[in-house]
Amino acid sequence: MKRGAPADRPSEARSRLLSTATKIFYAEGIHSVGVDRIIAEAKVTRATFYRHFPSKEDLILAYLREVHRMDRGAVGAAIAANPPPADPLLAIAGAIAEGIQSPGFRGCAFLNAAAEYPDADHPVHREIIAHRQWFLDTLTTLMAQVHKETAEPAARHFVMLRDGAMAAGCLFDPALVAETFLRGVEGLLRINAERQSAESAS
Repeated sequence: MKRGAPADRPSEARSRLLSTATKIFYAEGIHSVGVDRIIAEAKVTRATFYRHFPSKEDLILAYLREVHRMDRGAVGAAIAANPPPADPLLAIAGAIAEGIQSPGFRGCAFLNAAAEYPDADHPVHREIIAHRQWFLDTLTTLMAQVHKETAEPAARHFVMLRDGAMAAGCLFDPALVAETFLRGVEGLLRINAERQSAESAS
């Protein structure tokens, strides 16, 4: 190690490999992309690849964890910047709608990966479920601030709206899909807010 270099500085080669894999896996799928392609586009040696990722599966898990990290950061920022009860949920929905309309959108990375790894016991599938459970738990906590009694079903409803929009955004006009998704979330929040108001008044 060079004198003065921080011991925990991330490996530049590892970062390049992960960045390359993230771009290609998302755009083209996981099974269709081989290790040789990743190595070539990241401009590293085979030995360097296997030093950082002992197998392709390790790289796939790192890819999903990186997408999770980005999603978690975006959700955290939306929550921090918007007062409860409904604004954080609207901000999260807005970020999803913006993503659907972004260049290169190819749907949900986790849903795409689930289609390629349907075995519930596979480590990749378990990583997908862990991400989705985090998202559902986060929405449930936020929905409880709108209407506690219906927080869980409302959160599941939000997730289903999001999943549908992610799939439709690849097939139809993304702007129309985003608008429809946002109207659905706004209606969901309005219904639950009205329930809370009615209960508070009774």
